[in-house]
Amino acid sequence: MRNLTSRRSFMTKSAMISALGLSGIANTFGQGLTTAVDNAPKLSSPSDLKITDVKVGFLRGGGRMFVKILTNQDIYGWGEGVDAVGGAYHLAKRFAFFLRDQSPLNVHRLFEQIRKGGVFGGAQAGMYIAVLSAIETALWDLSGKALNVPVYQLLGGKFRDRVRLYMDTALYQNQLPKPEDFAKAAKEAVTMGFTAVKFDLDQATDPNKYDRWNWTASQPEIQRMYDQMAAARQAVGPKIDICADMHGRYDLPTAHRAAKILEPLNLMWLEEPIPAENADAYAEITKSTSTPICAGENHYLAYGFRPLLEKGAVDIVMPDLQKAGGLGEGQRIANLANLYYVPFAPHMVASYLGAMAAAHVCASVPNFMILEWQIYYHTDPMWKEIVTFEGTEFVDKGFIKVSDKPGIGVDMNEEGLKKYAAQGMPFFE
Repeated sequence: MRNLTSRRSFMTKSAMISALGLSGIANTFGQGLTTAVDNAPKLSSPSDLKITDVKVGFLRGGGRMFVKILTNQDIYGWGEGVDAVGGAYHLAKRFAFFLRDQSPLNVHRLFEQIRKGGVFGGAQAGMYIAVLSAIETALWDLSGKALNVPVYQLLGGKFRDRVRLYMDTALYQNQLPKPEDFAKAAKEAVTMGFTAVKFDLDQATDPNKYDRWNWTASQPEIQRMYDQMAAARQAVGPKIDICADMHGRYDLPTAHRAAKILEPLNLMWLEEPIPAENADAYAEITKSTSTPICAGENHYLAYGFRPLLEKGAVDIVMPDLQKAGGLGEGQRIANLANLYYVPFAPHMVASYLGAMAAAHVCASVPNFMILEWQIYYHTDPMWKEIVTFEGTEFVDKGFIKVSDKPGIGVDMNEEGLKKYAAQGMPFFE
């Protein structure tokens, strides 16, 4: 685990000195180093490392779950699951039963053991995979700490030292933002150093909707979308990337119209204009427009991305690594996409832990494009209070530097987590 000077090296030096007739010096040469080596704490062999327990806690709202995997050597690993984890405490504890007394270093084997063990229990998607994502991430963190290497090294090394980010403005449509609000938010992101920015276009309360349940956007809705994005483009100019998210809340005709009207704005992408389930419908949209189409936030495992890629259904894939299967599965998805020359741009609404975990994967694959970042990390103090890390900021001019520390490189502050824990739910029990 540590690059220590060995006794053999020390003895060789001593013998050389004696041969030169400097035996007096030889009696004391290097003694301080030898003593330090002898006194340094040493972990037992990695082969003796065993999982002893899995602790689970939820952040306010219950839609964010953290797991802590403990071992017999006092090394631990942190993981995080999002969105599809509400009420998942007992499922996580069930996974803990299968993990106890096993080596955490066998990450892929443990992942497959749990996944294949749930073939008839929902192990294809949803909550099962979201919880497994958190477990799998914690295993990588733990393994990196045990072997004294960063996660990207365990994933095969890195192509880049830092990862480009786009700022999600969180300018939610339920606040009925106007085009000038889009322009202001875009300028603020650029002022913060970001070279890419994202906005939401779906607006459930738009007064021009036909009705609350109709997935077809009216012409005034389509015009509103264009006006908002046009204001953002005008505010930041042609060199800043802008993209739009429709959250899968529209139908095929609306997707066609929205993608077409937005073409002059040269978007980085239009995200999930229709629900996730129909790859054939996505392929129709993608082939009909020059606006790049992006999807994957609500797809699970590499299996879930195969139809999208085989059918040419999207231009960009965006798995959420905190619910799509974890870090190893994220790398598999990226490598699969790379066979089709499709960029990899992960969705990310997790904490700094999840952001850095995703960054390790983004660094480890050649076809990485950009990673999501949230404006509320800069406005809500909770996000800094629940973690411990060196320095004051993670982001520098729209990039996140991939940590070189063992494991993920971000630790959780349990007292901070407790302060913002979901009410009425077990907390690391």
